[in-house]
Amino acid sequence: MKKYLLFLLLGVTLGVGLLARPIFVFAATDQTQQEIDELNKKIKAQNEKIKELQGSIETYKKNIIQKQTEAVSLKNQLSILDNRVAEAETDIELTSEKIDQTQLEIKALGLSIKAKQEVISKQKKLVKNLVQNIKHNQDKNYLEIFLTEKTFADFYAAARSEESVYTDLGHSVKMLRLAKEELDGKKKQVQERELAYQDLKKQLEQKKQDLSEQALAKENLLVSTRSSEFRYTTLVESLKKQYQSTENEIESYEAQVRKKLAEQKGNQPEQTGPNGDVVLSWPLVNRYITARFHDPGYPFRNVFEHSAIDIRAAQGTSVMAAGSGYVGQAKRCAASTCYSYILIVHTSTLSTVYGHMSALNVKIGDFVNRGDVIGLSGGTPGTVGAGPFVTGPHLHFEVRKNGIPTDPLGYLGG
Repeated sequence: MKKYLLFLLLGVTLGVGLLARPIFVFAATDQTQQEIDELNKKIKAQNEKIKELQGSIETYKKNIIQKQTEAVSLKNQLSILDNRVAEAETDIELTSEKIDQTQLEIKALGLSIKAKQEVISKQKKLVKNLVQNIKHNQDKNYLEIFLTEKTFADFYAAARSEESVYTDLGHSVKMLRLAKEELDGKKKQVQERELAYQDLKKQLEQKKQDLSEQALAKENLLVSTRSSEFRYTTLVESLKKQYQSTENEIESYEAQVRKKLAEQKGNQPEQTGPNGDVVLSWPLVNRYITARFHDPGYPFRNVFEHSAIDIRAAQGTSVMAAGSGYVGQAKRCAASTCYSYILIVHTSTLSTVYGHMSALNVKIGDFVNRGDVIGLSGGTPGTVGAGPFVTGPHLHFEVRKNGIPTDPLGYLGG
């Protein structure tokens, strides 16, 4: 059965001409509907593929977490990195499938919009004809109708039809309005899907960079250890000591700055909001996070907890102060194994740390305003200030409340 929009014009003789009575059936033509159905089948198949890939990613994540509970060893760490690489590869495939699916959805919506526009065009013409017929008969009165009909039954039927045609017109106009609303809704869906498509394309580029960094991390680890378990154990011990030393430094310098703040007046750090906390600005223009606070998938979590967020940044990207405050520490490094960082104290309870810096523009005791460029990012393995066990260029960004690292996303605005 063909699925056309039909206006069945039922004529009732009223002395002159016919009075049109429309019946609306909203549907696309057989060919258009067949194309839409075919696209929907492809979209459904894409959904199944996406679910399958999401399942694979979850498996890789579980493998990583499992390996992190096992003994610290080079073999174990390489297995974690292998799973990270596989996860990144699958994530790229997943994003590509989502892009393809979005394109299919946009195409299906395009066909649906075209069909709806054709329906509306036909409806407008038929409603116009209906109005013209009504206008043609609007001067006829019941006496004229009675005189032109042979029997009372014919007169009654004609009179009823004359009255009901106005009801039909109202119904027709209402259905036309609903069709237009549906058309507007589909156009809005297209705009949303096109935005999603552009966002997915950006994500795909980021995922490809994720894969590159994971592969680089494995390569860097192999070069650093020369595939020696002993050298790996030595590196881990060195990292743990450096990590603890940095923690002790930060705690000490935080305490010193806050003591000075309590003793002197002058430039004051950020004013706190109603809840006592400061809303911080993002320290980079880019906001793509490669590792989250206490990220269960962090590749070196079996060595130490990730107490920050890592934000992707090309080597040498300008880093801005997340809020105004005093520089509590600005550690410069001359070697790649040394961890370079900046500490800024914002209030009596809140501070931020910026790690893997390749260059510093501030020194201890400086007062900085929100948005001031405090240095340049780093993190590329083997570069000055990167520190050991880095996966690629990025900014390590910490927020500390009362000296304890907390999730920065709870403080970052926007």
